[in-house]
Amino acid sequence: MDFGQKTEFLSNLKSDLYQKDFLLTWEKSNDDLLAILEIADILKDMRQANISPRVYDSGLAVSVFRDNSTRTRFSFASAANLLGLAVQDMDEQKSQIAHGETVRETANMISFLSDFIGIRDDIFLGEGNKYMREVSFALDEGFNAGVLPVRPGIVNLQCDQDHPTQSLSDLLHLKHEFGSLEALKGKKIVMSWAYSPSYGKPMSVPQGIIALMTRFGMQVELAYPEGYSLIPEVVETARAFAIQSGGSLNINHSMDDAMKDADIVYPKSWAPYHIMVQRTELLKNKDTQGLAELEKQALENNARFSNWEYTDKQEKLTKHGNALYMHCLPADISGISCAKGEVEAGVFEKFRLKTYLEAGFKPYIIAAMMFANKFKDPADVLKNMITGGSKRVGF
Repeated sequence: MDFGQKTEFLSNLKSDLYQKDFLLTWEKSNDDLLAILEIADILKDMRQANISPRVYDSGLAVSVFRDNSTRTRFSFASAANLLGLAVQDMDEQKSQIAHGETVRETANMISFLSDFIGIRDDIFLGEGNKYMREVSFALDEGFNAGVLPVRPGIVNLQCDQDHPTQSLSDLLHLKHEFGSLEALKGKKIVMSWAYSPSYGKPMSVPQGIIALMTRFGMQVELAYPEGYSLIPEVVETARAFAIQSGGSLNINHSMDDAMKDADIVYPKSWAPYHIMVQRTELLKNKDTQGLAELEKQALENNARFSNWEYTDKQEKLTKHGNALYMHCLPADISGISCAKGEVEAGVFEKFRLKTYLEAGFKPYIIAAMMFANKFKDPADVLKNMITGGSKRVGF
């Protein structure tokens, strides 16, 4: 572990993450993203070297999950604990939100001794990222008025547009698998829709992947059946990044064709853009009958494309018949988690432990976002911590 080389690289980056929320990767500069990756790597190395990365003696990290979560929920808690923060999960059903408390009130009431707020809000299209910005505005108001002693940073733990902690974890996984970020240039990654027996999966993972990987010179193949498009503005953002980096973005409506000569594959189901628009309006209006009808219609349409399953057949089409398989988990595994799903059981088993390694970068990515938000010169702070060598476990 060459801590000196890594901290030196970090110190030379022109990042602007200090006291800034992390809401969308495409709002951040390349140096911002490189800083997050480097800090995450250093924090991971420190833990493995038994060096404590604890920078807080006290404080709170509040998690607000408006949708179910396993990996991201525990990753946020692990990241906060790694840096020395306690975690409080806010259950909105047990809060005064149910009695009409406004966003601006809630944001301030949970922030008196808090340093970070992690938010997952991916159910309502057009609302998740908007909600995070409402919280951000409320925190600015409270801090500027002297109500809050510290302005907590916000970490997007998944919204309707992006899942930055996931996509950056995926990128760090690829960096380790292929040896460097430079080695990813020209590599073909297929972000493909895959069949699922459920219909409402968010679009934020595929959108996060195409908007991030195109920035690093990768050949991104976005594959989906006709009618399963993503948010148009995000696709155009990814296309612009591909032009800037020398990479590419191609849309393909054939899974088999997309998989040809792929270096990396990411078969993952999502709900079509137009379905999510309809679903959001029905959810807002609490139209249970309309939601039931939409679900029936969407599942019937999904069933038309049940052959969009990543199997041994598709794997053989990839480069050397052995492309790296990725998934944000949990995957819909045919014959295990469902009768028929996104991926064949045998193919998934072959890469199962790799997907665990992929997921294992997320706590460090989240911790890196917190670290960069807290310290203006994270490289210098890390150097002092490494030199001091305070043990994480006392032996």
